[in-house]
Amino acid sequence: MTFGPILLVITAAFVHATWNLLAKRASSAGAAFVFVYNVVACVAYLPWVVYLMAGGDMRWSWEGVTFIVLSGLVHLAYSLCLQRGYQHADFSVVYPVARGTGPMLSSIGAVLILGEQPTLAVVAGLVAVVTGIGLIATQGDLSAFRKPGGRVGVSWGTVTGGLIASYTVVDAYAVKALGIAPVILDWFSNLVRFFLLAPVVIANPRRAAAAMRGHWLRAIGVGLLSPLSYILVLTALNLGAPLSVVAPMREMSMMVGALMGMLILREKVGPWRLVGCAVLIGGVILLTSR
Repeated sequence: MTFGPILLVITAAFVHATWNLLAKRASSAGAAFVFVYNVVACVAYLPWVVYLMAGGDMRWSWEGVTFIVLSGLVHLAYSLCLQRGYQHADFSVVYPVARGTGPMLSSIGAVLILGEQPTLAVVAGLVAVVTGIGLIATQGDLSAFRKPGGRVGVSWGTVTGGLIASYTVVDAYAVKALGIAPVILDWFSNLVRFFLLAPVVIANPRRAAAAMRGHWLRAIGVGLLSPLSYILVLTALNLGAPLSVVAPMREMSMMVGALMGMLILREKVGPWRLVGCAVLIGGVILLTSR
């Protein structure tokens, strides 16, 4: 793989961790924040979508509409769970756990539902992911799980990871089987979320405005960066980068997230949590190599 795609994937990892950091800092805004950054994404990426649709890159069908709506629903649940997790737990716990459990749950689903035979690499990857999550959550002290709130970050991160695995399956089918361009799928998914959240915001605009106080620039940042991280990865793939290399490389964002939590949010990120991130990344690499 040449240097260009590698640089794109590394940049995507930093962009992904950055927009999640912004979302963590605006966690108190809840649904209002999700609504605003979805509006930003819809407006910012509309010209690109119009260009693609004018070129005939979208063929409408009932199945396609169904999967666009389903994608919007799952992404909305993911966004709201992520915000709630950031409200109740450290960024350096929720973020890597969410990113790591997605591939783990996908692999378990492939074995239990699709009947795939787990290889030694998959088994080792699952063990490594679980071990990494435990180290991140407890910092090497297992008694942390017995303390009030000790499992909160892992719980929200795991739920979020499950939703990541779900929308990955939905979006992959929409793109590969139905031929929907990824940018178009992402944009219409954002539009679905806009219409679902609009009644909540309109019902009490003063409360929404109060929740957004001090977070408008962060919402703009998330609205611009969230689709961008996805687009950078797609560009790397289009330049010939193999998915088997790109997928695990993306997961370096977990380590970036942990470091951001330590350096920017001043969270307690000791050596055990960093070791846990490294073990988690190793597990994800094993899972994606199957």
